[in-house]
Amino acid sequence: MTRFKPGPRNALLAATATAALALTAAAPATAQSVLRLDEVPVGQLDPGKASDYADSILMFNAYDTLVLPTQGGPGMQPHLATGWEADGNDWIFTLRDDVTFQSGNPLTAEDVVFSFDRMKALGQGLSYVFANVDSAEAIDDHTVRFNLPAPYAPFIAGLVRLPIIDSALVMENTEDGDDPDMGDWGEAFLSGNAAGSGAYRVVSHNPQELTVFERNEDYFLGVPEVAPDQVRLRYGLEPATVRTLIANNEHDISSQWLPPEVLRAIGEGGGQFLQESGAGAFYIKLNTTKPPLDDVNCRLALSNAFDYEAAIQIVTISGDAAQGTPPTGAVPVGMLGANPPDQTLSRDMDAAREYLEQCQYDPADHTLEVSWIAEVPIEERFALLMQANFTELGFGAEIRRIPWALFSEQVADPENTPHISQIFANAVTGDPDTLLYGMYHSSAAGTWQSPEYLEDERVDELLDAARAATEESERDELYSQLNDRLMEIAPTIYGFDRVSIFGASQRVNAPALSDPDHAFGLDGMGFSFRLMELDD
Repeated sequence: MTRFKPGPRNALLAATATAALALTAAAPATAQSVLRLDEVPVGQLDPGKASDYADSILMFNAYDTLVLPTQGGPGMQPHLATGWEADGNDWIFTLRDDVTFQSGNPLTAEDVVFSFDRMKALGQGLSYVFANVDSAEAIDDHTVRFNLPAPYAPFIAGLVRLPIIDSALVMENTEDGDDPDMGDWGEAFLSGNAAGSGAYRVVSHNPQELTVFERNEDYFLGVPEVAPDQVRLRYGLEPATVRTLIANNEHDISSQWLPPEVLRAIGEGGGQFLQESGAGAFYIKLNTTKPPLDDVNCRLALSNAFDYEAAIQIVTISGDAAQGTPPTGAVPVGMLGANPPDQTLSRDMDAAREYLEQCQYDPADHTLEVSWIAEVPIEERFALLMQANFTELGFGAEIRRIPWALFSEQVADPENTPHISQIFANAVTGDPDTLLYGMYHSSAAGTWQSPEYLEDERVDELLDAARAATEESERDELYSQLNDRLMEIAPTIYGFDRVSIFGASQRVNAPALSDPDHAFGLDGMGFSFRLMELDD
């Protein structure tokens, strides 16, 4: 066996108040600190269905996982687990014995098995992360084995997306369903209630409007006194509203989807910028099943006609802050297989016209449907940029605004999927497999991540091989080859490598979103409320 021996754990972020608040006689004896932030809807509270950014914020605060990303560095650290060891292809985890769920029920290995079985049974959200894991079994109350049929390099990182659920509480609240033993697996209950051990309890949840959290005073790691007592996460606020609320000290952290000029105004008005650099990018997805985009030469023509420099200008906030950096290929800079930062993509209209000459379609006969997500207004600007770029090649371009909920439904059918879609995606576990496999493997087609409907044998081979490789150098080479292949067949236009920037009031101190030494390198994890401080 090979054994993981954890080094010194990262301590909770030490944060002390610099001055005590003077309370008047009329003030309450204990004022409650409230953190106010917003994200785009829908906030999916069920951890077995979570996949988006808002979902991640909910999950990482209401639930815990066996491992957590190392702050300020690579790799994973124990969390609900005290350590783990490999036994051939299988992995055996030892659990902490001092963890209770918010219900008061103790954490056991059976809860881990239930959480895994439930995610596999639902087959939604990020369940694909565990497609190469056969089963989980409880060896005893505090030991669990995951059974894998073959080597699977992304497995440990994938566990940051397996939130552990209070199985006893859920089973007390199941309703009728397709499973004769498990009913609906608690779907109805978990859509509006949390069943985790996390540092914050869900007090109320409306996925279109507001989720309210309160601190869990019984959390096994403790919640620092300076962390917020209550958190109010609102959904779907208009950019102008967010700007006004922050200016009036009525809001604390914006979503990452604000237009650059609104973020710029927040900064000029005395606010600050928080930042999260997960491994992800802005992707312009080309539906490879619809003419004329079923012809690779047409896709290559569009890829070369896209104005990459203008795209960076769109997301620039100030001279030293932008919501993206120039792309170098299909794999974001810093990940295994990426091209170096100096090999940035650029517009080449001569190459675009040469590829168009080899395309079987006449661009005058085709109007491209260019969609953008209604809740992400900056995407309209990219739609307009594409319309201008692609009409230079002779294509018509019709811009369509689609709400996120409708878009995620439409992409389940290639016929209903627009010619061109826009998404922001990241490696949801920090491993490149969870960025690239869900987008490009033929088995993953038909989700919001994969509206290309790509079917390419070489891409599948490389993705599968990278999953099985045990050496990082081998994985790096495989992802490099994948990068080259994706650039060769152009299922996607790679707009820029993403940087998430949030406008915030000065009363917030969030080291995980402002100090690289405390950053997690995983989208949403920086919003662990217990690691934040409010200065009232």
